[in-house]
Amino acid sequence: MDIIETIKEQIANNTILLYMKGAPNAPQCGFSAKASQAIMACGEKFAYVDILQNPEIRANLPKYANWPTFPQLWVAGELVGGSDIIVEMAADGSLQTLIKEAAANAAAKTGA
Repeated sequence: MDIIETIKEQIANNTILLYMKGAPNAPQCGFSAKASQAIMACGEKFAYVDILQNPEIRANLPKYANWPTFPQLWVAGELVGGSDIIVEMAADGSLQTLIKEAAANAAAKTGA
């Protein structure tokens, strides 16, 4: 499968998806640490892709997303942004609202 198709599939199949360096419980950079902590504080399950383990995704996602840096948060198929945006949204409460609504909508669609 083409790497862009893989990226599209990951985004489509995961309501809340963080592309990051490392894992949420073991981030490999400060920006990924801040982003994953802010998302975890929202209390919803989310998927992540460790771009350090996936060099093809690391190389191609910035072109696909038209966003040059990592981490990247995708919610309901839309790019939210990187670490600074995630932290700002967490501070003003909009991140929690966005993530809770996306998780509730996904649960309603699947009947969970």
